[in-house]
Formats: sequence, structure tokens, C-alpha cells
Amino acid sequence: MSQKRFSVVLGLALIVLGGISLAANLVGPLFGWGAFWWVPWRLWPLVVVALGLLFVLTPFLGRRRAGLGGMFIPGVPILATGAILLFTSVFDAWGAWRWLWPVEVWSLALGFVAAALYMRNIWLMIPAIIIGANGLLFQFCALTGWWGVWAVLWAIEPLSVGVALLVVNTAKRRTGLLIGGLVLCGIAAISMIGMTAILPEWWFFNLLGPALLIGTGFLLLLANVRPRMAEER
Repeated sequence: MSQKRFSVVLGLALIVLGGISLAANLVGPLFGWGAFWWVPWRLWPLVVVALGLLFVLTPFLGRRRAGLGGMFIPGVPILATGAILLFTSVFDAWGAWRWLWPVEVWSLALGFVAAALYMRNIWLMIPAIIIGANGLLFQFCALTGWWGVWAVLWAIEPLSVGVALLVVNTAKRRTGLLIGGLVLCGIAAISMIGMTAILPEWWFFNLLGPALLIGTGFLLLLANVRPRMAEER
């Protein structure tokens, strides 16, 4: 089985290498690119890509064992790192890391999501949502340069935990999860409203708090309506 996995990973790495070389030979001259930009040493990140593929493909190449789903958690971030390294190395665009480093964070969240789906473990969605929310906010700040937005959106922390509990509650149907999730979402909404009042320069976020409060209220009403509908049936 290990030989088969190695063959698959090596085959995929060779396909990627051949595709890049083909693009360099056919497309590069059209844009006036010489051979210097794709010389073989620039393809060293393929080693990292191959390592990431080994982790990600292991659950599919082996027998279906739930525990193998954990390979997605390190595999997806390694694969994302390899992809970024390959891009920055081939195009000599190392400065792109200033905008792309948050990919490391939200790719870890994707790894947890993949593991949760493969292992059918809804609890893994809790770290996935918390890490993913922070990663996406980091990505937004890295692209826009608006790091001051954290003065308002620090409330993403209780919000992400609350949303994670509500997601788990969709499968587990536990009152504690529902109440805890709604309370945290409500706290996040009130915090956003308060911070936008103190920091008016972030006025474009002043709709998030009220919208979140309204959404939390609807969820609370829906949670009360469902038990009554079940009793009537």
C-alpha cells in the first residue's frame, strides 16, 4: 500500500512539474518571459506540495478508517503552503506573503472541516469555525490593510464560538448548546453595537451588530416554535 501511495504522489508531482514546464515553453514567450523565471531550482516547493498531497490522499488511498481523517488537519495547511511557495518561487513574487500568510490559518480550518466530514465527527466543526473566522478576518485585513478594524471586530471571537455551538446543536440537539450559542451570539452583537458607537470611524460596521441581534432573536423564536410543533404532531 505504501508503494501505491508513493506512486500516486510522485505521479501527481510529475504532472504538475510537466504542466508548469509546458506552460513556460508555450505561454512564456508570448509574454516575453525568458527561461530564467522557471528554471528547475524554482520548483523546489513541489517537495512541500508532494508532502501535503501525501497527507491529504492517505485517507482515500488506504482502507476507509475514520482515524485517517485526522491526516487532513496537517495535510491541507501543508498543501496550501506548498502552493503559495510554488507561486512565489516560480514568479519571484516573495512579497506576496504579506497578503497570503492568512491562508495558513484558514487552510487549517479547512483541514478540520475535511476531517469532520470524513470522520463524521461534528465536534471538529468547533475548532474549524473558530479558526476559520479568525483566518478570514486576518485575510481581509491583510488584503485591505485595515488592521484597525479589530477595534470593532474583536467580537468575532465570541461570535465564532457561538456559531460553532449552534452548528453542533443541529446534529446533537442539546439545550445547553443552543442556549450557549445564542448567548454568545447576543454578546457579540451587543459588543459590536457598543464599539461602533465608541468608534464612529468604523460606521460601515454598524449594521452588523443589529443584524446579528435580529438573527439571534429569530433563532431563539425558532427554537421555541419547534418543540411546540413536535408536541402537536
